[in-house]
Amino acid sequence: MIRMILADDEALALFSLQKQLDKLNGGVIAGAYQNAEEAVEAVLREKPEAVFLDIDMPELSGLEAAEIIMSHLPETEIIFVTAYEEYALKAFELAAIDYLLKPVSTQRLAKTLARLSQAKAAKTGSDAPAGQTSRTKEQVTIRCFQTLEVDTGDSGPVHWRTNKAQELFAYLVHLRDQPVRKDALLELFWPDIDPKKGYTQLYTTIYQIRKTASAVHPGIRIVSGDKGYRLELNGVDVDVVTWEERLQTAPPLSEPTLARHLQLLELYRGDYLEDCGYWWAENERERLRMLWYRHAMRVAAFLETRDNAAEAFQLYYLIQRRFPFTEEVYWALIKLFMYIGDRVSVERQYDMLSQMLYEEFGTKPARTLEQWCQERVV
Repeated sequence: MIRMILADDEALALFSLQKQLDKLNGGVIAGAYQNAEEAVEAVLREKPEAVFLDIDMPELSGLEAAEIIMSHLPETEIIFVTAYEEYALKAFELAAIDYLLKPVSTQRLAKTLARLSQAKAAKTGSDAPAGQTSRTKEQVTIRCFQTLEVDTGDSGPVHWRTNKAQELFAYLVHLRDQPVRKDALLELFWPDIDPKKGYTQLYTTIYQIRKTASAVHPGIRIVSGDKGYRLELNGVDVDVVTWEERLQTAPPLSEPTLARHLQLLELYRGDYLEDCGYWWAENERERLRMLWYRHAMRVAAFLETRDNAAEAFQLYYLIQRRFPFTEEVYWALIKLFMYIGDRVSVERQYDMLSQMLYEEFGTKPARTLEQWCQERVV
């Protein structure tokens, strides 16, 4: 039987819901409350499998109550009950297991109970050992190079219910372990709508993220504070974090460590959240790009010292594709082509550099480079 707690500040509505649930024999009612704060305390104490929450309650709304419940008990199913706020119904449908419009009909309530039973069966019917789910938790990695992807190994990537939920999750990953204020999130993600509706959208989106994240890995938790949220990952890898840590702890470049440094360059699959187009990621994107660029230039220069021109050329060309407006890489290629005696390619690179500088910056190559090329190209 499903254990549930009910909360509605209207005594008649609460009594009616109790009677209908008893009639349907849909579960065990562990408590019914007209005060949302008391209901939340009971939920945290009793840990029911489902909570019916009226949306519009004084002092603490149903959305705020759901937020608190989900931060502590992400597996708890929420059913919102509402008489209005119809602009948010679609969002509630996406976020909660169900929503009910007042007056609640017995037939409609029966469908809700059926959904709860199906959800319970899905959770308890796994063949995984006790304490685990069917997902391989150790394999979960949050990837931010090129695009956002939560990789769950054999289970495949995670799909978000809405684009807003995906972006907000990406932003919380971006600020991982740092608190972020609710009003700041409102200004960033819902700047042009009424604050009341904005907070409704925020709470709903946070609820969506929690439900998705809890199904992926128990370590991914959004912790609620008095005025904001903080994302805890608790052992879940983030590819950009792992990459930067490996880069910082990498041993000095040498013949025995060259393969390790080349692997670091390959692990950079693309710029930080590049495909997502999130403007708030631009500074971090540029910072990580420059870390990769400086490391790539060092590795390419090292390959030159080992008379490995072929690999050096390959790496320099990759750098040039990613940083087509950086004069330094053209200069490196010109010198390397000059070293192997390919004067045609020297002239080609010099012409490409001249065209790039003129079109992008309205300038010419440095006088010293021009003189150096003239002295060596006959």
